[in-house]
Amino acid sequence: KRNALSDGLMAALGQRFAELPDSVRAVVLHGEGQHFCAGLDLSELRDRDAVEGLQHSRSWYPILRDIEQGRVPVVAALHGAVVGGGLELACACHIRVADETAYFALPEGSRGIFVGGGGSVRIPKLIGTARMMDMMLTGRVYNAQDGERLGFAQYLVPAGQALDKAIELAQRVAQNAPLTNYALMHALPRITEQPADHGFFTEALISSIAQAAPEAKERVRAFLEGRAAK
Repeated sequence: KRNALSDGLMAALGQRFAELPDSVRAVVLHGEGQHFCAGLDLSELRDRDAVEGLQHSRSWYPILRDIEQGRVPVVAALHGAVVGGGLELACACHIRVADETAYFALPEGSRGIFVGGGGSVRIPKLIGTARMMDMMLTGRVYNAQDGERLGFAQYLVPAGQALDKAIELAQRVAQNAPLTNYALMHALPRITEQPADHGFFTEALISSIAQAAPEAKERVRAFLEGRAAK
């Protein structure tokens, strides 16, 4: 099913992220086979009533929130289908690497349904409301090149190289001070949605906390003493 998101798969993802060892500093999320994820497993959808559908959507939210607002940055390696719920999952990650086989779509409109995994909140922040509306109204599909240009991915690599690039980036990210990574994941998205005066104050608070951390002090000292890379 091209890594379709069943209830069981979502529960396994949630458990995996909830049980990350303390030693983990970054995560790579990758789809086995020819596709990252083709979206919701529609075979589980057909018999749900409205209340069950509401509860189903809301069961996804804490899982994707724990990816987006968890302890460590998550890098998604995208190839093949990044469609529907698969795109919602990818957009909960912090860095997305697409290879040239990746394509992005939201076919919910043609299925008579609506996004239910937080897509209407996350996706417009990447590409804008009008583009998302167009994708759902017309079934428009973006290829890897256009997807990278629009913001679905920050990196575009040759076919078959997304995972290697994602691991390379995760290793780089893992070298950062954990508190700085945490601030980037949690403070930066909130600051961008605050009024300017609130954002400036929040930035000053986070900056003061980050630079006061012992690891930050040691890193600055190493740089000033010529012991760190320029």
